[in-house]
Amino acid sequence: MKTRLLSPLLVCAVLALASAPAPAHANTTQTTLSAALENKQVVGNARLRVWGFEVYDARLFAGTGFEVARFAEQPLALELSYLRSLKGLAIAERSLEEMRDLETIAPAQADAWLGAMRGLFPDVKKGDRITGVHQPGRGAVFYLNDRWLGAVADDRFSRLFFGIWLSPNTSQPAMRSSLLQNLAPVARTP
Repeated sequence: MKTRLLSPLLVCAVLALASAPAPAHANTTQTTLSAALENKQVVGNARLRVWGFEVYDARLFAGTGFEVARFAEQPLALELSYLRSLKGLAIAERSLEEMRDLETIAPAQADAWLGAMRGLFPDVKKGDRITGVHQPGRGAVFYLNDRWLGAVADDRFSRLFFGIWLSPNTSQPAMRSSLLQNLAPVARTP
């Protein structure tokens, strides 16, 4: 009798899991990094220094006609090449702090995003590269040294995450300027 009850319970559990929405960090695209960077060129480079310590070199990739004022609406990629070892937890926590400086984030949302980043960002050592790809309307995908790490399927998360470097309210305006150094001026019509 217990086996009869267990079997329907097991079936219900499997069906519930199969119909549950994918977690925020689920792979929604599984494209390769080279495919994600296709039709994008380096817009600029910058080095982050904190208290005299070199932390990472950043490279911004974007397509022709990229406008920083509309960065949240356009595909782009940001590569961070680490110049020192850092814990993934520290990367996630600092990212959330920077995102909170750009916009108010509800505590439950902040906890969810921090959990997603903790699950995505590994400990890095000198020479490791984490590349984030902004996919407007879908969220962000992340790679470690060209290997897919995962995704956060949340457009607001992606906008705020890449806003750390691209928002006019970034905590690093000189770095933002360097990342945007090769952008062609936007033509204005009278």
